[in-house]
Amino acid sequence: MTLDDIISQGQFRNGQTNSQGIRIATLRFGAFYLIILVLIVFAFLSSVDEISVNFITLRLIQFISIIILSLAISYILFHLHEKLIKIRTSEDSLPILVISSFVFSLVGAALWAGAHQLYPALLGTPPPAPGSLDNFGGLVVISWGFLFGWSSLFVALVFAFELNDRKLRLAAIREEALGAQMRALRYQINPHFLFNTLNSVAGLIEEGAATQAERMVLSLSTFLRTTLALDPFHDVPLADEIALQEEYLGIERERFSDRMSFTIDVEAEAEAVLVPSLILQPLIENAIKHGVGMTRGKVAISLKGYRQGRHLCITVENGMPGGHVAMARPDGVGVGLKNVGERLHARFGEDCAIRSGPVTDDRFRVSLELPWRTA
Repeated sequence: MTLDDIISQGQFRNGQTNSQGIRIATLRFGAFYLIILVLIVFAFLSSVDEISVNFITLRLIQFISIIILSLAISYILFHLHEKLIKIRTSEDSLPILVISSFVFSLVGAALWAGAHQLYPALLGTPPPAPGSLDNFGGLVVISWGFLFGWSSLFVALVFAFELNDRKLRLAAIREEALGAQMRALRYQINPHFLFNTLNSVAGLIEEGAATQAERMVLSLSTFLRTTLALDPFHDVPLADEIALQEEYLGIERERFSDRMSFTIDVEAEAEAVLVPSLILQPLIENAIKHGVGMTRGKVAISLKGYRQGRHLCITVENGMPGGHVAMARPDGVGVGLKNVGERLHARFGEDCAIRSGPVTDDRFRVSLELPWRTA
């Protein structure tokens, strides 16, 4: 499934949700608006000296007809908005909707006031006095104020849902893009490791160690099957991550068993802390490649995990060869560390850190600081 498919499906679902949400919100705001109108009508009726049945009937007809007009204008504005956002941005659509609200409200007010001139004859009541608010001009002003106020509120309501919908779509796009970036960074690491391991297998075959080479190939197959099944966006407990790296170390020990020692020292409470899957593999790989692989002497590698404030600190430290025993420096120095840094920053933003460099003349250390999070 492509990103466009995901966005399209998200827009379809959000469109359905928005329509339903707008209907519910319209009913709620409409009820509130009507309550205000009823209070205004009752305040007006309290000042009337004589209230007849025809008078009540006339006001009821006015009340119902203006509600129908409000709903009709809302319906028109909603569908106009749906058409506009297909050809324009939301910002460009807003002035058009405001102007349309003004025009539709004015037309609706004129129609409502014009129909009001027929009601007295139908009800057998005298026509309104020229100076009263029941004449055409007064009714247009009163009804237009109500209709335009409601239309403006409805447009604001629609745009509130539009902005929320845009926010949800952008969040979905960012999440999918971040996931794609994380997968890309993970898959940059795997070929690097595979290349080095196959070189090790080739070296064992050249040395005549066919049994060791066979064990390494089988271990490699198990390791790759496990790692490729992991979700690069999924976090695992540090204990599980270390257990997976011990499988990788089993591969490398086939070649460097006489020249490599590895110690693990992790605090008990740190074992349950969540870390990105396979985040340690390139660090350990580099320690072996640039430590053990560059010297003919024995190299000690250590991994430590401990709590420091609200962060989990992980260090991988390896011995560095002296000048008299150093071998040729391999290519690709820094690629693994760069990918680890990019993965961490893509995952945690500024709430993480990676540091690397020599700590003594013969020791090199890589340190990670990750947020302290448990399942």
